[in-house]
Amino acid sequence: MRAIASITFVYQPREDRIAAAVNPGRPDAWSCWLTRRIALALLERMPDFLEGTSALAKRAPAEMRGEFTAFEREAAIAKTQRAMSVTPPEILQSSANAAELIDRVSIIPQGQNFRLELYGMSGDGAAAGLSRAELQRILQMLHGVVAKAGWLQAPAAVAPAAPAESGAKPSRH
Repeated sequence: MRAIASITFVYQPREDRIAAAVNPGRPDAWSCWLTRRIALALLERMPDFLEGTSALAKRAPAEMRGEFTAFEREAAIAKTQRAMSVTPPEILQSSANAAELIDRVSIIPQGQNFRLELYGMSGDGAAAGLSRAELQRILQMLHGVVAKAGWLQAPAAVAPAAPAESGAKPSRH
């Protein structure tokens, strides 16, 4: 199991998957493919999970917990901004070429912190102990790539089928 020092996400249209590149460009690099199903399930479950594990939200009145959680998220994004960097495209492509399909993602609360574990189908993987702010930054990064992939858009409504021509004229009352 590799220690996650850095992580980045990139959507690969040809695969219709997101590559999660762990420690890109380093000797301990590893990467995995996140499918649409896994990425969306993770993003769907995280707001309730983060609210339920937030000391700040627990102290807030029930009707204001969502707002407190949003405030906490925005503070986390600001706090982690300096740690952000751009990974060169050729390194991201190399990571995507070596990626394996993800088998499991675990996010385990550990006091005020969390343990993020990513496991590939081979059993190989990467893990990190994260602060709440770091976890929220990673989720925000994933959300941004999911949005760019167009995965958050609702499917187009299916138009009702036109009535079959039967030769009979419709009657009206």
